[in-house]
Amino acid sequence: MTDRDIFTIDLHTHILPKNWPDLKEKYGYDGWVQLEHHHPCKAKMMLNGRCFREIDENCYNPDARIPECDRHGVDVQVLSTVPVMFAYWAQPQDTLDLAQYLNDHISQVVSENPKRYVGLGTLPMQDPELACQELRRCMEDLGLAGIQIGTHVNGKNLDHPDLFPIFQEAERLGAAVFVHPWDMLAKERMTDYWLPWLVGMPTETAIAICSVIMGGVLERLPKLRIAFAHGGGSFPQLIGRIQHGFDVRPDLCAVKNTTPPKEYLGKFWLDSLVHDPALLQSLVKLVGANRICLGSDYPFPLGEDVPGKMIKEDEGLDSKTKEMILCDNALEFLGITKDRFLKI
Repeated sequence: MTDRDIFTIDLHTHILPKNWPDLKEKYGYDGWVQLEHHHPCKAKMMLNGRCFREIDENCYNPDARIPECDRHGVDVQVLSTVPVMFAYWAQPQDTLDLAQYLNDHISQVVSENPKRYVGLGTLPMQDPELACQELRRCMEDLGLAGIQIGTHVNGKNLDHPDLFPIFQEAERLGAAVFVHPWDMLAKERMTDYWLPWLVGMPTETAIAICSVIMGGVLERLPKLRIAFAHGGGSFPQLIGRIQHGFDVRPDLCAVKNTTPPKEYLGKFWLDSLVHDPALLQSLVKLVGANRICLGSDYPFPLGEDVPGKMIKEDEGLDSKTKEMILCDNALEFLGITKDRFLKI
């Protein structure tokens, strides 16, 4: 078997329904994303009357994705919504209603082609009771493998006590939790150069990882399977500084958890989306070859053009490491086996 023949799972891909109701009309206030199909095989994501992003058909048509996956050598995509759809800012019942619509859609896509797709749901994280309710539905009724959540919930970091019951329920249900940056900080200072996506997103992810470590979430929930997008953002490059700060100022850093941050390396997963072979190799050394999963951010411009290509062509990674990154680690994170796809 060559590297190009390795069974390949892309943990980080996004999908939307082709259409959904007029949410402003349905809920009675603005702030919602709508799709405007302005051209064949293209649509605009409209937010408050402005174009947030133009997308191609492969973002909302599952059948358009499969030929591209075949060309790229991707056997399975893990589907999650686009983070702008999280809507944690809205009335909780409305966010729940939208989450159910999006989760039902992902579940349907998976059920229609279970050999090629796995699904992650979205939750109304601003209301822990409703979030746990929808989490149970995702896992018990919809057949999803877990959830995708944001790096914060209306300014509450992931160690906030209000959010702990959701993580607790995820651990109990065996739900995988994929953390994706959204609603980036310091917007007023990042108005140019696409900085919210280039700098804000990695910073958001670093804050999220620090929060679950220093806030004791991982300590209290050792069986929680949690992964972070974009190679963990800027966290891997900061871990030396973070550990040093923990050592010299425990009065500030060890107030909720006295376990050193470095001891959690290898206890959570990262996707591989770092756009640089040397950085990927450093991640392997830092967190272990068994804790990195292929993630491409398909089908968006900041993603990998050909998912898995950098991994498969990296001469600094041996074949066993490539197989772990391209397949085995995602299976472990998702709590599934390869048989799920091979026996269908």
